Amino acid sequence: TREVSKRSLGLRHYDVQLIGGILLHQGKITEMRTGEGKTLVGTLPVALNALTGDGVHVITVNDYLARRDAVWMGQIYAGLGLSLGVINHDASYIYDGGHKEVDAQRDVEGSYKVFYEFLRPCTRREAYEADITYGTNSEFGFDYLRDNIEFDARRIRQRKHGFAIVDEIDSILIDEARTPLIVSAPAQ
Repeated sequence: TREVSKRSLGLRHYDVQLIGGILLHQGKITEMRTGEGKTLVGTLPVALNALTGDGVHVITVNDYLARRDAVWMGQIYAGLGLSLGVINHDASYIYDGGHKEVDAQRDVEGSYKVFYEFLRPCTRREAYEADITYGTNSEFGFDYLRDNIEFDARRIRQRKHGFAIVDEIDSILIDEARTPLIVSAPAQ
């Protein structure tokens, strides 16, 4: 992952970032300050756990970050032969790295700009079937609840839950936890 990152993004993981990736893979919480490369650190355990074929979720706090990080880090995953999906509130995408004409610009501006040329619209199920799926805590949560009240197995969106990385874990598990996720269905 480190070598593919260097070749595709020009970003090489520092030793401290490798340690952060090891800790995340072990299921531990790591703290990194703004600018220390959290997004890049996450690629290490994500890529490693995606190799199992069980699917990896990268959980962010908003749709913009899910799209931005997927497009920016998608080059690494594509270089490793892994597929990448994105779940947003109103749309789902599959990463498509075949846009060489804007690749250099993405490498420069990718940390703050979403390049939609690399996102191809798809169904939610297709996004979940990717090796790695980026999305928000509420979208993953609501889809989980919807799948559990689904009568037709062909309409289930998610698959086995193998591994997840939670970005801004304090915000998601403490602040956002105050708002319950409620799904209702018509009663007969």
